Amino acid sequence: MKRSAAEIVREYGPFPGVDSVNGLTYDGERVWFAAGDRLIALDPASGKTLRTIDVAAHAGTAFDGKHLFQIAEDRIQKIDPKTGRVLATIPAPGGGRDSGLAWAEGTLWVGQDRARKIHQVD
Repeated sequence: MKRSAAEIVREYGPFPGVDSVNGLTYDGERVWFAAGDRLIALDPASGKTLRTIDVAAHAGTAFDGKHLFQIAEDRIQKIDPKTGRVLATIPAPGGGRDSGLAWAEGTLWVGQDRARKIHQVD
């Protein structure tokens, strides 16, 4: 496989008051990123912060077409992006050691970096 350097098309941040970017997803209009104690919506065209939701956001972030899903320590939260309300919470399969999150084929996929596992969650 031939390797070459990726071209950075655009860079966002650093963001004031944000210590780290932990998870990232796109809802068709906004880029959402996890920043410890909040989810932040970013306009990809302007780079401006559009919205902040105060919710634990420690690792992976995903979008299913309607809701945001966010790893928060040992749980996964289902969040309404319009209201910011946490609609449901389920235990994370890694018990606090989960790192990545994706939505595909109608289910959540949860990754664990240290355990080197992937869980499919219904």
